[in-house]
Amino acid sequence: MARLSALIERCPRAQTHEPIGVVQDVVGMVVEVGGLRAAVGQTLEVYTEYGDRLELEVVGFRSDRLLASPLGSLSGLHSGAPARLCDRAASVGVGPALLGRVFDAFGRPLDGLTPPDFPEHYPIHRAPPSAFGRKPVRDVFSTGVRAVDSMLTLGVGQRLGIFAGAGVGKSSLLGMICRSSQADVNVVGLVGERGREVSDFVRTSLGEEGLARSVVLAATSDQPPLVRAHGAEAATAVAEYFRDQGKSVLLVMDSVTRYAMALRETALAAGEPPATKGYPPSVFAALPRLLERAGTSTGAGVITALYTVFVEGDDLSDPVADAVRGILDGHVVLSRALAEKGHFPAIDVLQSISRLAPEVTDQNHQATASLLREALGTYRDAADLIQVGAYVPGSDPRVDSALTLVPKIHTFLRQPLNERTPYGQSKARMQALLSSHPGDHHGPRH
Repeated sequence: MARLSALIERCPRAQTHEPIGVVQDVVGMVVEVGGLRAAVGQTLEVYTEYGDRLELEVVGFRSDRLLASPLGSLSGLHSGAPARLCDRAASVGVGPALLGRVFDAFGRPLDGLTPPDFPEHYPIHRAPPSAFGRKPVRDVFSTGVRAVDSMLTLGVGQRLGIFAGAGVGKSSLLGMICRSSQADVNVVGLVGERGREVSDFVRTSLGEEGLARSVVLAATSDQPPLVRAHGAEAATAVAEYFRDQGKSVLLVMDSVTRYAMALRETALAAGEPPATKGYPPSVFAALPRLLERAGTSTGAGVITALYTVFVEGDDLSDPVADAVRGILDGHVVLSRALAEKGHFPAIDVLQSISRLAPEVTDQNHQATASLLREALGTYRDAADLIQVGAYVPGSDPRVDSALTLVPKIHTFLRQPLNERTPYGQSKARMQALLSSHPGDHHGPRH
């Protein structure tokens, strides 16, 4: 018994065995580690020749080797470097101190201020709320943008895609909504943006008023692909934290396309075969896992989400755009033709839709919006004849009506960057358009 007691006393002082692997190959953005067992998603740490600590995330394995993607620069990493398992799971610090600050994908300050003390951490990979546990969307979400609140009304807890090419006012529209929205907290995820764009968005588009009740997480384009993907997931985790505190959260992500591109780079480097337009199947499996995390839940809090989708060459048939459009509760299309005419926000109402508008608006609102859309559609169909002077007034009453009504609609839909229109006022001004216009306004045609 004495000998057994002595052995038990020595146990706390005994050194435990720590499994150590070895870096064997670096091919592109994939580090192959041998001699170590780990699961997909676990984190490894290695030290470069410069003494810098580098984290790697396991993304797969081939035979007896782990395939890991770096979460930092590979500069100085050498063959034979020891690799150890990290206890830390992929997570982000959360707390009230996040408000008014700008962070990277790991919760490190980018604004030059002191790092805050986080009372807890949220994992960046979380399951979406239960399908039957979600509360129905019943209330209007006021964005302060007339074109959205009147013709494409959103609900609190809705997820909307903003589809736009380059240079059509996407960032300006997002900043305008963040400044004017009714949400308690804005969480902005900037994924794959240029460093200058991050600074411009925070200072110009968001401004001091918008930043005061916002959290910005940025993973710039110079970061490794997995870090960019983590930026989107970390922003969603921060939004989930505020939702769990009972807050109404507006999650803005710019852009889902760059998130998909980051996943594509990681998957292709690990050896996954490409499928549609070079995107491997795992990308289309990851998109719904991310996008479904927003929306309503079982608690009092809710996440209303806006996801931008970059459409290269204004091609809405892009595979990522197609996949996102099928997941979300509606989409807003920004038109280059409108932007070139100085029409801001450049929202193409006829190509856009809010699937939950009938759930949150009354029949009078829906009928009015339908009639205005009908006028815009009639004008667009006859535009070629009108522009070449071939249309004869009086030959079609619908076109005659559209000729006088459409300029008023365009004036109503235009809105300066610094102007905010409450939802009730947007609705009243939309209905006033028809009240001042002669014709049959009893309801939409079928």
